[in-house]
Amino acid sequence: QVQLVESGGGLVQAGGSLRLSCVASGRTFSRYAMGWFRQAPGKEREFVAAIDWNGGNTHYADSVKGRFTISRDNAKNTVYLQMNSLKPEDTAVYYCTTAPALYYYADYEPERHIDYWGKGTLVTVSS
Repeated sequence: QVQLVESGGGLVQAGGSLRLSCVASGRTFSRYAMGWFRQAPGKEREFVAAIDWNGGNTHYADSVKGRFTISRDNAKNTVYLQMNSLKPEDTAVYYCTTAPALYYYADYEPERHIDYWGKGTLVTVSS
């Protein structure tokens, strides 16, 4: 069993920054791709960003490219999401996930390939 625990969410003004963290336990963290999804109120869950097992490759949703950066520290079993230039439309619950490989996150339906989900952390961006 794998546990993913997110933290770092909160309330921020538009244009501000937040860094989300996700600590994984229960499996060999460094073997798997990690990613973030989000779900805004009244909307479907959507892919945000993902990173491969060693941090060498990343994949982003078009809506966050140039503003968000995903990274990982395998020694700490932690994946991060640095969010800059935040917009009100970034308001959502952000979920940490694992998948067998990075390319699954680029699939037409990436959620089908997710092995584990965290419980989420709420990010609220005020205008």
